Amino acid sequence: MRRGGGRPALPFAFLDPDLLRDQVDDALEAGDRALERRQLGGHGVADRDPWPGMGSGTGHEEDEHCRRCRRADRNRQRVFAFDEQARNEYLQSGRRQALRPVWAIRCKTRPDPPTARMPRVPDQPTSRLLLACPDRPGLIARVSGFLADSGLNIVDADQHSTAEGRFFMRMVFDAVPAPERPELERRFAAEVGAPFEMDHRFADSEQRKRLAIMVSREDHCLSDLLWRWRSGELHGEVIAVVSNHPDHADQVAAVGLPFHFVPVEPEARAEAERQVLELLGEVDLLVLARYMQVLSQDFLDALGAPAINIHHSFLPAFVGADPYRRAHERGVKLIGATAHYVTPELDAGPIIDQDVTRVSHSDEVADLMRIGRDIERLVLARAVSAHLDDRVLLDGERTVVF
Repeated sequence: MRRGGGRPALPFAFLDPDLLRDQVDDALEAGDRALERRQLGGHGVADRDPWPGMGSGTGHEEDEHCRRCRRADRNRQRVFAFDEQARNEYLQSGRRQALRPVWAIRCKTRPDPPTARMPRVPDQPTSRLLLACPDRPGLIARVSGFLADSGLNIVDADQHSTAEGRFFMRMVFDAVPAPERPELERRFAAEVGAPFEMDHRFADSEQRKRLAIMVSREDHCLSDLLWRWRSGELHGEVIAVVSNHPDHADQVAAVGLPFHFVPVEPEARAEAERQVLELLGEVDLLVLARYMQVLSQDFLDALGAPAINIHHSFLPAFVGADPYRRAHERGVKLIGATAHYVTPELDAGPIIDQDVTRVSHSDEVADLMRIGRDIERLVLARAVSAHLDDRVLLDGERTVVF
């Protein structure tokens, strides 16, 4: 029996048992001969390991992305499926402690594949503490000691000290029952917060933040956010979508959300902003998913919630319309996107997330726009998730993102 490429395939259960034993022995001997030919060198070869790519002599471990690992794992599993003795001998040989699935193990000879770095949705409800204060010895011990004395187990902790002597920390611990939260927060403020001059706040993972989305004609960021919200990746509740164009009404209605069309005329901008504020009501976050209108200071003050904007990372080099065409004319080699908090100064708020990718002379304007859209929606999603998960702390005009 042969499979693609003319290579002999290992037998299936309907074959004669004696023939099966002979073919298993042949497979084992072939592994030993291959090992000797390679003189114990190269990728994944271990001392007398008949399974090239699966040994420990070079510090190599299985990885689903390694072709030799996948091939060796398939061959080994086929043999073990028909020969229990070979399997037991392999486990007792000391080469492997257990048969683990390939995808559960990392390969030490190749870098990790790129990831979107999106946070994992928590499995259990938790409470969070975010704080910033002057740096000094004993801060972590004091905070963790308070939580331990309160009978709360810490499940995650991040901290950072700046060169300017500022300390930032985010702690995640067992969820505090709602009736006990006010007393816990009062005690922390009196016993820890005030003595250490802390700016702090508590949050609860079960209290989903309300967010609204504003968008203009381009819908790539809107579509991505709606998909992540429906799939449960965004730990928040989208309450409405507002646009100065009617283009996306059907798309938003299809996911069961209210869509508000509020046209913006230059001479009636204040009235349009007033309508938006009335439509949104109370929100915890406003996301500008390629909303191409400048929001006034009066609007931001009346909103009473932070707003996150996304734009291409050409700024300030290519301000204004058609930035990708002008970037192509200048022969840029990197394009990217920036997500930041909105401030009265245009596109100058504290940066939450950024990303770039390399382009070349072969990329046309349409290619730059397509690549740019992909980066924009990913960067915006990461920034929104970081805010919803209480992983962003402000440090003046900068941010600390855990």
